Amino acid sequence: MANNTLNTLQEVIQSRRDGNPETSYVAKLFKKGINKIAEKVGEESFETVIAGLNEEKENVINESADLLFHLSVLWAAREISPDDVMKELERRMGISGLDEKSARKSNKKDAKKKAETR
Repeated sequence: MANNTLNTLQEVIQSRRDGNPETSYVAKLFKKGINKIAEKVGEESFETVIAGLNEEKENVINESADLLFHLSVLWAAREISPDDVMKELERRMGISGLDEKSARKSNKKDAKKKAETR
């Protein structure tokens, strides 16, 4: 269900991205650009954290929905689909979180070294 909902949301976002910013919040975000979209993800992330620490379950759900919506807008702006994210989560299944995080750090260090030698 969750993946279907995220895919449907992504389709709606894609259909509205070039709409009229006067009548579409999605179009308004896209018109303001990636910086504003990323800023909204940050705001909603913070609000979700605060709700998680201090508020009722319903508020955590509402803030989480806002966060997922704005994250979906960011994905659309970067041509990422929910399926792309789900595939990455599936790839990580069965891998210790600590091992996976360590591998990502190692990959970043390797990429940095390669960039420095160019």
